[in-house]
Amino acid sequence: MPLIGSDGLDALSGLLAASAREGDPAKPRPVERWNPPYCGEVDMMIRADGVWFYNGSPIGRAALVRLFASILRKDEDRYVLVTPVEKVGILVEDVPFIAVGMRNEVADRGCALVFETNVGDETRAGPDHPMRFAKGAHEGIKPYVHVRGGLWARLTRALTHDLIAIAVEREESGEIWLGVQSEGAFFPVCRASELAEAQR
Repeated sequence: MPLIGSDGLDALSGLLAASAREGDPAKPRPVERWNPPYCGEVDMMIRADGVWFYNGSPIGRAALVRLFASILRKDEDRYVLVTPVEKVGILVEDVPFIAVGMRNEVADRGCALVFETNVGDETRAGPDHPMRFAKGAHEGIKPYVHVRGGLWARLTRALTHDLIAIAVEREESGEIWLGVQSEGAFFPVCRASELAEAQR
């Protein structure tokens, strides 16, 4: 039986904290280098609003959520929590993180949009950390930004409105698109003619 499932949240928290070599024990681990055996699924889910659940109950401790986020990885067919000795699958409704803060910084390749997630990650949108946009059935435009590995964050509705407010127009493939620029990259949001829909 996997340690993550059988020993409980507090035991895993202690294991992760003890294994931290330096600095913040919740900093992302080198999970891409770990290849332990797969030990099945645990009853853990990240809801679309970014709330983490374990055994059907929300995990109320932010520090514990950050510890789990530090060992989260996206494999080809599932999301997994990974330690050097095992990995277990968890469910993710949409993407694992929520972008809750945004600021503009001057960078080598021009201005950069820097996003902060609900688990403490910072990511600078650009060629290495692209943005993508989806259309929700009732939510208008849903922006996402790449955080690390195969992990993405969805912007809150408030940040989405802030992002649309700084969007610029640019011609792409003979059409005028509304999009955002960061670190020299242009990320199309929607055709300029669809702006009214994007601002719903």
